[in-house]
Amino acid sequence: MNNDHKFDLSVKPLVAALVVAGFTMLSLSGCDSANSKAADTQQAGGPPVTAATVVEKSVVETQEFSGRLEAIDHVQIRSRVSGFITAVNFKPGSDVKKGDVLFVIDPRPFEADAEHAEATAASARAKADLARIELTRSEHLLAEKAIAQREFDEASSNLKQLDADARAAQAAYESAKLNLSYTQVRSPIDGRVSKAEITIGNLIDPTALLTSVVSNDRIYASFDGDEDTFLRVRAAAHGGDPVTVKIGLANETGFPHEGKLEFVDNQLDTQTGSVRMRAVFANADNGLVPGLFARVQVQGGNGGKELTKALLINDRAVGTDQNYKFVYVVDGENKAEYRRVTLGQESDGLRVVRDGLKPGEKIVVNGLQRVHPGAPITPEIVAMDADPDAKPADKADSKTAAKQEAKSAAATTKADGKQIAKAGSDASTAKE
Repeated sequence: MNNDHKFDLSVKPLVAALVVAGFTMLSLSGCDSANSKAADTQQAGGPPVTAATVVEKSVVETQEFSGRLEAIDHVQIRSRVSGFITAVNFKPGSDVKKGDVLFVIDPRPFEADAEHAEATAASARAKADLARIELTRSEHLLAEKAIAQREFDEASSNLKQLDADARAAQAAYESAKLNLSYTQVRSPIDGRVSKAEITIGNLIDPTALLTSVVSNDRIYASFDGDEDTFLRVRAAAHGGDPVTVKIGLANETGFPHEGKLEFVDNQLDTQTGSVRMRAVFANADNGLVPGLFARVQVQGGNGGKELTKALLINDRAVGTDQNYKFVYVVDGENKAEYRRVTLGQESDGLRVVRDGLKPGEKIVVNGLQRVHPGAPITPEIVAMDADPDAKPADKADSKTAAKQEAKSAAATTKADGKQIAKAGSDASTAKE
């Protein structure tokens, strides 16, 4: 009985050692198999990427630029006479009409000047009227030989002088009335007024800026177009055909505001290769404010209805190499070919390619960081407008299942290891 017990104690450590050795060999075998499969996959087809065929369709030819909104009418309000401001009749930022009184300057000195000038003009007219009566009397006396010709000539000259004095006095009176009217500073246009730069009680002269008013029923969008756009719209603009221009503000998507090209400069800037252009837009809701940044889209002539064949790609397929844009083209051997491209406008979520690609070519749209020029790749063909990050459901499920299986296997291995270690410890205790 004692011999059997001793035999069991000697066998258990040996069994435990064999079990541990077996798990180790299985683990190493699994790692070698996984590494071998990964190496075979890499060697056979290269890294997996998503590719799509270049789209070819008709689009409306447009160009996009950056511009600024400008008021059609912008008036700086200044007084024409000097004096003390006695009233400010507007709220800052409010809408005003043409002729509205914005500021009032103390009118009392100008009222006194106007009354004085009126009296002077009346006196001068009375003297001129008397001289005219005397000249008529002199004509009768001269006809009767009652006076000499010299006296008649003096009467005629006196009338002319007094008549001139009367007209000068009347002009001074008109000037005084005009200065009196200038004490009410009025808005010369319809628009929106700024704040009062000078307030009540201040003494001003004609050099002082009181406020400003900008028109807001219509507005300009000014921008610098390139030479290609200038050549494309020049004939239409000079021929009177409308050229559609759309703008979008910084907080807007797309180009919701539509207007017409109103001005194209008569020459290009030779240093920048640009030409000054301007479009006009309706602004009934006052949503367009002078000075705002605007994204400008210029369409072709004939109302922007010119359709041209164009190649389109996803923006995610485009890489940047210093000042150049490039894509990776999938050749017939499933290798990546580096290709520089010239990009154009955006159309329906895709980007127009002006140069660098041909119809029917396939390009990498996702996974550019895993691609090297001339290296083999494993492309998965999808639609050009598909989400490149989206994964098929079966692949995602299989990947998740593989992770769960690996996690379960690791947990099992860890549990078995703990049991073997416990068995070895029990054996050692029993031996002692």
